[in-house]
Order: sequence, then structure tokens, then C-alpha cells
Amino acid sequence: MSFDFSAPPPTPAKPPDAKRADDEPRPLTVAELDRAIKGAIEESFATAVWVEGEVTGARPAPSGHLYFCLKDEVEEAAIDVVMYRTNVTPRMRALCVDGARLRLRGKPTLWAPRGRLQLIADRLQATGRGALLEAIERLKAKLAAEGLFAAERKRALPGEPRVIGVVTSATGAVIHDVCRVAFRRGGARILLAPAQVQGASAVESICRALSQLQRVAEVDVIVIGRGGGSADDLAAFNEEAIVRAVAACRVPIVSAVGHDVDVTLVDFAADARAATPSQAAEMVVPDRRARGELLQRTRMHLARAMHSRLAHERVAHVRAARRLGDPRLAIASHQQTLDDRLGRLVARVRTTVSRRRDALTQTERRLALFHPRAVLARERAELIRLDTRLGTLWNAAFARRAAALQRAGARLDAYSPLKVLARGYAIATRDDGRAIRAGGDVTPGQRIHVRVRDARLDAVVDSVEALDATAPTAGTPRRE
Repeated sequence: MSFDFSAPPPTPAKPPDAKRADDEPRPLTVAELDRAIKGAIEESFATAVWVEGEVTGARPAPSGHLYFCLKDEVEEAAIDVVMYRTNVTPRMRALCVDGARLRLRGKPTLWAPRGRLQLIADRLQATGRGALLEAIERLKAKLAAEGLFAAERKRALPGEPRVIGVVTSATGAVIHDVCRVAFRRGGARILLAPAQVQGASAVESICRALSQLQRVAEVDVIVIGRGGGSADDLAAFNEEAIVRAVAACRVPIVSAVGHDVDVTLVDFAADARAATPSQAAEMVVPDRRARGELLQRTRMHLARAMHSRLAHERVAHVRAARRLGDPRLAIASHQQTLDDRLGRLVARVRTTVSRRRDALTQTERRLALFHPRAVLARERAELIRLDTRLGTLWNAAFARRAAALQRAGARLDAYSPLKVLARGYAIATRDDGRAIRAGGDVTPGQRIHVRVRDARLDAVVDSVEALDATAPTAGTPRRE
């Protein structure tokens, strides 16, 4: 493919005194350059070509023409497409939507007013959905299965929001539309969290802006949006990170992305969707004028109801006055009844007050008994009494135990073998330490030990003489 710009365009007449160098080419005007490029392109593409790609930025035009962009699904390439109304059928118009994959027949040309390359198509065929649309549909099905788009998760918008947060570009028209509608409807506090709404860093910027607004406790509702654009311009609002951030927001969110025909995944995750940013402002900002009119109508209805009630009561009063007759007699009779009841009431009140006062006095006395200081004083006195009693009982018990110990010591001392030995008795034991209790415990020649009061005697048994246990001790012993 080649472009030939050698044909010189017509030159305007030069004034006689104009001078220029023979070797300097005459510069082209922009229109001349556009026409030359257009002619070269149309000459290179004498016959129509078929092109296949994915539709983005499809927009209906009031004239009936179709304008959209055909995007390559593999490489970074795109071309603007126009299809004139005479070649457009209803089926073609229905097929030309964002994300659709189409096969077009047309001729490339240059649109001189904008210097833009475009394809003038006369036929189109559907070849399926584009890769971008398929990816969006898969993500939509995944998030819907997790319940992020469920209707029961949608929250109602606050009726009187304190602060309205807005996530959009600081230089775009969205914030101006929101402020204009908000001030027109009665004024509201608008807090802008600026963010990039398209481009590579749009996802991170929007998520950061949402996080910043949620840290402001006064924010009651958030509007997230941007103006219209192509599918590429709105691609950030189909990203999973932004959709999850919108679904997890602590306050209700209104989505105002693009125009009414634009639908993004953020619209499904938000609590409400607005066709335009202005409509979003109308949804979240209460109309002070409408509320004033409602208040005025309510005041009128209330006044009419009051007048009607007063008229009804006035009629009833007249009827009652006729039945009553002279009101002074009725008033005097009622006054007498009132005086009687007042006297009884005063007497009953005095009696009740006196009874209540006595009950209060008794209660105060009972409460005084249970006052912490009184309780502590009683417990302290009881503790002193118990301590004194415990000391007395302890001394008495100690004295009794001491006396009993003394008596037991005396008895023990009386039974002590040493006491017996002190009276002149002795204790004889064998070598094995056993006491000799009878004559049969020893044999002649056996060695024994004799314990007296102050010494131990070793002896040998010469003989054993048995004594009659029933005979007097003075009897004659029997020798064995």
C-alpha cells in the first residue's frame, strides 16, 4: 500500500511583488493534506474489504447513522466505523452493541473535518460475542453466584443524609452536575474523593477513594460515577476489585456510571443505579421545595380539620347549654360537690402523707441499722466480745490442760521405775534385756544384770529357789 503526494494542488495567484526561492516547496494547507490523504486511501482500497473485530463505544445517533469503534481482540489496534442510515436495518442496529464480535464490509477513508481515519461500512454480520464481553459475563456470573448482586443486600438510601460522598474525577462534569442539582434542591454537604475514572490506575484510585470516604463517620451515602464514554472508557467499572469494594462499602452507594444505555458490573453491586449523575443527585438530596409544599398542604389539611372539629364542638356546646338550662345552678352544685370531694381528698392525702411519713421514718431507722458504719460498729463490738470470750475460754482451757498435764505428770512420776528403785527395789534382766519375772526365766550359772537406784550390777545365778506363792514371804524357801 502506497500513498502518492506528488501531484501538486492548485496554487492561488501570487502578487506580483511576492518573492520566494525556487528550491523551497510551497506548504500545504491542512485541508489540502486531508484531501490528498483521503484520495490516496480511497484509491488504495478501490474495492470493499471485510474486517472482523469487537465493537466498543456503540452509540445511537439521532440521524439514524451507526457510530462505533471496531477493536482488534489480539493486538492494540482499533478503527472508527460509521454505517449510514440507508444501509442500516433493524437487525443490524440490534447486533451493533458493545462487546459484540462483527464482520464488516466497507471502505476505509479519511474524515477531513477531524482528520480521522474511519471505515464506511455497508454490511455487517454477527460472529459471536467479543472476548471482553465474554470475560465480563464470566465475572458477572461468578459475583452473582457469591451473592454480591442479590436484591436482599440492597440498602435503602437515607432520607436526610448529613454528608454525600462523591467518587469521580475532580475535573469532570460529574461533580459539577451533582453540586448543581444538590444546591438547586435545597443544598447539601458534598465531600469529593477525587479519583481517576479511566486508565491503568483507575481501579486502584477508585478503591482508595472509596476507602477514604468510608473513614469519614459523617458520610451517609456515596455516589460513584463518571460521564459517558466508550466501553474502554468504562472498563474500570467492570473490574472485580471495584465491584467488591462497592459491595463491601459500609454506607449505601448510588452508581451513576455513563449514560442510561451504559451498564457496568458496578451498577449491579450498588444499592441503587442512576441513569445520569444528575439523577443520582436527585435520588440522594431531598427536595426542600417539595417538602415545603408537602408541609404547606399538611398545614392546610390540619387547619381545615381543626376548623371542622371546632364547628362540631360548638354545635355540641350549644346543644348541651340548652339541655343544661341556667349554668350558675349547675356550677354551684358542682362546686359544692367539688368542695366535698376536695375536703375528703385533703383528709385522705393528709392521712396518706402521715402514714407514708411514718413508714418512711421506720424505713430510715431500719436503714440506719444497716448503714455501713452501724454495721461495722456492731460487727466490731461483736468481734471484741468474741475476742474477749475466746481469750477467757482459751485461758480456762489452758488452765484445765495445764492442771491435767500436771496430774498426769504426777501419776506418771508415781509409776516411774526410778521411784520404785528409790524405795530399795531392784530390777533384774537377762542378757537379752528381758526382765526376770519368775524363777523359771533363769537357770543356775546364767549371767544376769541387776539395776538399783544409782547403779547396775552384773551377777551370776548360783541357784534358783522356788517360793510358794500362797505361803507367807517369811516361810522357808525351797531349793532346787
